Amino acid sequence: MPYKLGITTALDLANASPRAIRDQFSVVLERTVRELNGESCIELEEIPPIKKQIVCSRSFGVKVTHFELLREAVCEYATRATEKLRKEQQQAKVLTVFIRTSPFKDNEPQYSNSASGELLIPSCDTRDFIELANHLLKRIWKDGFRYAKAGVMLSDFYDPGMFQPGLFDDVSTRSNSQQLMSVLDTINQSGAGKVFFAGQGTKKDWSMKREHLSPAYTTRWDQLPRVK
Repeated sequence: MPYKLGITTALDLANASPRAIRDQFSVVLERTVRELNGESCIELEEIPPIKKQIVCSRSFGVKVTHFELLREAVCEYATRATEKLRKEQQQAKVLTVFIRTSPFKDNEPQYSNSASGELLIPSCDTRDFIELANHLLKRIWKDGFRYAKAGVMLSDFYDPGMFQPGLFDDVSTRSNSQQLMSVLDTINQSGAGKVFFAGQGTKKDWSMKREHLSPAYTTRWDQLPRVK
């Protein structure tokens, strides 16, 4: 974080070495340093819109009635959302978990709920959000319902290194978090789910309806489009 280098004001940041800032944090923060010194680094049309949230949710292929299956689904969605977060080179502080039954089944008991939780400091470590997702799901889970859909939403985004914690906050982070997440993303580039967390489960009996699944053109020979 910049304050660890003695950077507490915009002037301190402007006087910092761009290369050192890039090595310690990110190219995004390096560009900020250069912009503060009057160097135009990004054309206006090149600036992508800043995402305010990332949502990952699916309707289940079968109705879910057991907590463990719903927990696996929520962990899966938290994993996918956090992968997208890292691709955006962002960190998030708030996670929302939501679950619901089918609104089209009038003859079945209806229930929907959501819960939000906040990390002490922003993160893009999947483990942080899986842990928080499990805690939130326990708060809103109710027995006796046939759940049709669940999902997660990440919000309250920060550029890496830009969050300023409180004076007495415990800002300790997981050891080698960035390196581990980078390795996982690299391995999974050739096919989602090659390496996964135990909380995601292995059978995925809750998974989405197969007729709604997008073809895996880049990883499955049998799903390549045929030209006649």
